[in-house]
Amino acid sequence: MPFQLSGATRLNIIVGDPIAQVKSPAGVTEAFAARGHDGLLAPVQVGTEDLKAFLDSCDRLKNLDGIIVTVPHKFGCFEHCRTATDRARFLRACNIMRRNPDGGWHGEMVDGVGFVGALRQQGFDPAGRSALLVGAGGAGSAIALALVEAGVSALAIHDEDASRRDSLIGRLDGLGRAKVSVGSPDPSGFDLIANATPAGMRPEDPPPVDLDRLTAAMAVGCVITVPAVSPLVEAARRLGCRTSTGTDMYQALQGAMVDFLLFADPS
Repeated sequence: MPFQLSGATRLNIIVGDPIAQVKSPAGVTEAFAARGHDGLLAPVQVGTEDLKAFLDSCDRLKNLDGIIVTVPHKFGCFEHCRTATDRARFLRACNIMRRNPDGGWHGEMVDGVGFVGALRQQGFDPAGRSALLVGAGGAGSAIALALVEAGVSALAIHDEDASRRDSLIGRLDGLGRAKVSVGSPDPSGFDLIANATPAGMRPEDPPPVDLDRLTAAMAVGCVITVPAVSPLVEAARRLGCRTSTGTDMYQALQGAMVDFLLFADPS
């Protein structure tokens, strides 16, 4: 049905800082309408220092049903959740929250599902492959878990925050499903290069990996949505690599987010 805003429209928000780069408000609102749900998704920019006060105010909004979370709030929002899925609890992060019947929030993390889904749509199966992941933040942690669950044989993780990187490596290594180790910006020898950092959003950003060491045999995935084709993906395409973009990732996970918000997911 066509979307018509009224006082009965149910509110959902996406929170981040910055926020102008997100693509989900229009797509999720259209998906709600396609499912016959009178709801919308609106962007909200909130700094880290104001996140707790903002979430406390969200608790009091009686027509607010869901919150989608983007950088840099995925760990902070998880701390606000009263309940969470096994995946979100393992990662200690969430990228989506919905209101529980008791008024609290239930968290989930589907970034990794979207990233791996986008790779598969581009014809790359991570099973049995080696991967270098740059970034161990909220999205990076989720992508790391999804790659392990997808059957990668080895995963190296590079992050400037060594404690965050090592904590993630330790938890993933404890699963006993793949060899997980410390990585570097050198992509040599890997089948998959995954960028889960903001590097490339600004023209002055250094590349997340050494672009001179990319080869045509590699697959390259990036979480950035602005620019639509990040400098990393652009360099990989010049070599003939199989690639996926942040927009590809979002398109792969939108359905899972809408399912979660409308209580149509298995959890």
